[in-house]
Amino acid sequence: MKLNDSKSDVCFVIPSIAKKAYQKLSDTYSAIEPPTWALLLAQSLRAKNLNSSILDFDADPHTLDESLKSIIETKARLVVFVLYGQNPNSGTTLMIGASELASHLKKNHPDIKIAFIGSHVSALPLEVIKLDYVDFAFINEGVFALLALLETNLKDHLDKIPGIWFKDKDGTPKKGALGIIVKTDQMDTIIPGYAWDLLPKDKLVLDKYRAHFWHTNFLHKNRTPFAAIYTSLGCQFGCNFCMINIVNRTSHEERISAADSKGMRFWSPSLILKEFEKLWEFGVRTLRISDEMFFLNKKYYIPILEGLIERGLKFNLWAYARVDTVRKDQLELFKKAGVNWLALGIESGNQNIRVEIDKGRFKQVNIREVVKNIKSAGINVLGNYIFGLPDDNISTMTETLNLAIELQCEHSNFYSAQALPGSPLYLFAKDQKWDIPKKYEEFAFLSYECKPLRTKHLTAKEVLDFRDNAWHKYFSNQSYLNLVENKFGKKSKKNLMELAKINLKRKILEH
Repeated sequence: MKLNDSKSDVCFVIPSIAKKAYQKLSDTYSAIEPPTWALLLAQSLRAKNLNSSILDFDADPHTLDESLKSIIETKARLVVFVLYGQNPNSGTTLMIGASELASHLKKNHPDIKIAFIGSHVSALPLEVIKLDYVDFAFINEGVFALLALLETNLKDHLDKIPGIWFKDKDGTPKKGALGIIVKTDQMDTIIPGYAWDLLPKDKLVLDKYRAHFWHTNFLHKNRTPFAAIYTSLGCQFGCNFCMINIVNRTSHEERISAADSKGMRFWSPSLILKEFEKLWEFGVRTLRISDEMFFLNKKYYIPILEGLIERGLKFNLWAYARVDTVRKDQLELFKKAGVNWLALGIESGNQNIRVEIDKGRFKQVNIREVVKNIKSAGINVLGNYIFGLPDDNISTMTETLNLAIELQCEHSNFYSAQALPGSPLYLFAKDQKWDIPKKYEEFAFLSYECKPLRTKHLTAKEVLDFRDNAWHKYFSNQSYLNLVENKFGKKSKKNLMELAKINLKRKILEH
């Protein structure tokens, strides 16, 4: 492919990882999330009169050769693998598919320029740029870097571009200028919404995307079409297992984590409401608000929620909140606006463990009170729990499981702790000389090769065994199943019981 043959400026690629990351859950139960960051970047380019395409092989599966053919047909100047996701481990997990496809692409078409962008890349840019199939690695959100790179011939003056790593003529890794992030007062103009029209589809925009199973009350029929949207970027907290804020980094310093880049930026409520209106016109009714902390800043969330009510846009919404950010007096507004689920980062049932991971501002009693308040407002609760944090032992993990059973949230996620690149926990694990996964598949929570972090008291095998058994114990608990039946119906209970029958294969548990 020659530069002057280009049809488009950028081809954004989202690799497929479903089978390796989710095993049998990928067939029916796992969500298929729209690639929000590819959509944002594409719209940013469009605002500068640059054109792009999006190839989402997660939503529209292709073989390796079919994927390569589709990429080539775009005749793009630059192929950008977008490695962001809706979960903390997504960036690293997406490296599974990105490495396979990008390697295949570079082998067959060595002249094509390939860039990687995402959270894993921001965390480990030197590691990524050393890969022989990567020409450019973006260390932050990449908005300004991508625009600046496209103004060049993709060869010269690269050292002046903020926020990229590249290879010199002899293949030596080089870094550009310090990265720049988009500020709140720039959000509406630099990233003016989503390029929804570029997504693959059957008949309707977003009809290849599938909501989380629980989001539609364990009923499959309402899971498609599905959308996800940010109203803000970043997080002002620094939980040590999380790497979300690593994309905000503006430093080339090697020893850096997400906790060094705390902060939030917001789009104007008016712009966000226009995006909601577009999605309503597309026929989307099930929608995720992907902000790390939507329930935080009243200046931004109240106009959005009130705007949805005024416009009569009756979405089925879910959003994130910290236990200590939930305001009882705001819950009625959330419910009225269509927020039917709130996801809470409870993490551990042991107060000392929560202090350890910088979640110690709220006490156990408050957790119970907050969950009760949310339920009383008619909003379902998704509880998120982590097993295998550094000070965890069997006793503390049992406390976490017992709390989950006691709270009886309408749904719960059980994770095994990982030293995710970009998190403070990653640096801690390295300092302790603990075993950190060497393969991308080992970072995937639900994969066959999952290899969680050991603790001060337990092996990785013991942690994963406890997590998997806890999951089955929770979802086979008769009291919980009765709750699901009473609240959502017999069909929902039946569907959930079918899910609970799936046993994940785990490599480290086979030996």
